[in-house]
Amino acid sequence: MTHTMDADARSLLAARVVKACRLTGTFTLRSGRTATEYFDKYQITSNPTLLRDVVEAMLPLIPNGTEVLAGLELGAVPLATLLSQRSGLPAAYVRKKAKEYGTARLAEGTPVAGKRVLVVEDIVTSGGQVVLSTKDLRGLGANVATALAVIDREEGGCDALTAAGIDLIALFSRRDLTS
Repeated sequence: MTHTMDADARSLLAARVVKACRLTGTFTLRSGRTATEYFDKYQITSNPTLLRDVVEAMLPLIPNGTEVLAGLELGAVPLATLLSQRSGLPAAYVRKKAKEYGTARLAEGTPVAGKRVLVVEDIVTSGGQVVLSTKDLRGLGANVATALAVIDREEGGCDALTAAGIDLIALFSRRDLTS
């Protein structure tokens, strides 16, 4: 994937992401795997300057023809919101399961039926949540072919997405953040 940022700016942003959110220790991931390295995504989305700069770097990665940005609960919601504001594309917010009260919707915000939807995720490890949420969005009539993430941990997520018919675009790979 080619990026429109120059190499120096990209390296500086990667270093800021690492400084803000890369932790070492023993961590259990959503997939159930244990890792010695963890990227605390909330340290990106809770820092207004870093969030702005990450979103600005993600903007040119939005595929042409995208009609709706779908932020996955919970970590990708701030990303999708700011990407929506900066790109002018409407957003939807995708729950892990439909709420059981009120509107009882799985996807809140902009309707996704019949639209080309870009799934927005913070960090992809196994790809499990992106695959599940894409299946749900497709069940609602959305046309989902691509997911955009801040970080691909390069632990099988890209292969899982490919198997589900989803292309992964990541601002950074794990390699970018650990070299």
